[in-house]
Amino acid sequence: MIRTGGVNRPVEISAGGRLEVRITAADVGKRVSVRRLSEPGPPGEKFTDTVGVLASWDDGVLMITRRTGETVRIPESSLVAGKVVPAAPARRRGPATSFEELARVASRAWRPLESERLGEWELRAAGGFTRRANSVLPLGDPGLPLDAALEAVRRWYGARGLPAYIQTATGAAGTSEPLPAELERRGWVCEVTAELWTGALAPLADRAEGTEVALSREADEAWLARYRRRGVSEVALKVLGSGPSVWFASVPDESGSVPAAIGRLVVDGRWAGFAAVEVAPERRRRGLAGTVMAALARQALSEGASAAWLQVETDNESARELYTGLGFTAHHAYQHYREPVVPATGRTER
Repeated sequence: MIRTGGVNRPVEISAGGRLEVRITAADVGKRVSVRRLSEPGPPGEKFTDTVGVLASWDDGVLMITRRTGETVRIPESSLVAGKVVPAAPARRRGPATSFEELARVASRAWRPLESERLGEWELRAAGGFTRRANSVLPLGDPGLPLDAALEAVRRWYGARGLPAYIQTATGAAGTSEPLPAELERRGWVCEVTAELWTGALAPLADRAEGTEVALSREADEAWLARYRRRGVSEVALKVLGSGPSVWFASVPDESGSVPAAIGRLVVDGRWAGFAAVEVAPERRRRGLAGTVMAALARQALSEGASAAWLQVETDNESARELYTGLGFTAHHAYQHYREPVVPATGRTER
């Protein structure tokens, strides 16, 4: 639970005798729909509607987190209507799952070299290789007031020479909706916004076989040569090889030793997680990414998996188009927040 300083004060505002604000600060943490005046003016003009989780209500300001992870700041004085609304309807496509199940599966597929518990938060470190392996995964109450928990996080990462990151999630039941707004209030900066998508595994595996795809339990030099992160360290190799059942796929390129396309798979119970799907620039738009994923999907099916997941950044339009065509849909959004830094000295604010 994230502790906030809001007080329970009802707001009685109406427009034309029809619109009423029926929410108070006691509704923090609930999904709400509010209407406000986007600009000062006569009632009934220039309304803006916002739907999301009421993350906080302090000092006359509401902070609402939308499904995308965006936090909207709304002055209480601009409200003309507001109510609590039901949770978002269940998706009609993709495997049924909870946020917590997916978060734990995704974490097991990209393991840090070191981790420690802070209440229900997991502090993860891997020498700075990727934010996912070097960030806090908050799946509940840290067991401390938020400011004390953040100070503990700073100390833990500072002792390892790493910046403090917290991976938050929004847009699905059970996500840490109020946390992003609380971090922003304290000056933490959102550096990356992405989404976790899910889909059925069998239709992906049923794609026609054609181009040869080689599967291996280890990432060899050729695979690493195509991987976009240059100079992969021993730490990175350990992270790449982490997970319950890990596979690496390569499509050979006759013109050289570097594969035309690669991919990574982690099989974990019913879940198959796809990552590092990359294609040589000159070979894109020829179906190689789908070919790689289909070969990995068939391997996952043989190990008993039935559902698939992957992560994609919100601004990667080509990847989103590809995964939509393969039957994937967004389950929830996640963000990486970095601790505030004083630009003049480079030292972390306390």
